[in-house]
Amino acid sequence: MNLGTFSVSLAVKDIKASREFYEKLGFEVFDGKEEDNWLMLRNGTTKIGLFQGMFEDNILTFNPTDVRGIQKALKAQGITFTLEADESTTGPAHATLLDPDGNAILIDQFV
Repeated sequence: MNLGTFSVSLAVKDIKASREFYEKLGFEVFDGKEEDNWLMLRNGTTKIGLFQGMFEDNILTFNPTDVRGIQKALKAQGITFTLEADESTTGPAHATLLDPDGNAILIDQFV
C-alpha cells in the first residue's frame, strides 16, 4: 500500500513565529499563504505543514494518488475511519482515522 508523501501537520498558535522558528532549522516555505493561516515548509525531503486555527491537534498526513483504494483496503482489515472519502467519486478527497493512541491521521489526495 503506497500512502504517498508524508508530512506532519502542526496546529500552531502563531503562524509567523512558527515559520520563523522552522526557517532557523533550515526549512523553506514552498506552498500556502501566511495570511490564509497555512504554510507548507520543507527541508530536503522532510515536510511540515503549519496551520493556525484550522484544527486543535497535530496530524500525521499522507498524500496518496488513490485515497479511495487505501480506504477500501484498510476497511477490509477492520480499520475504522472518523471521516470517509466518498467512494462513488473520483479526484481530490480525504479520509481520517485515529491510531490506537488517538493520534489523528489524514489521508489527503489533492489531485
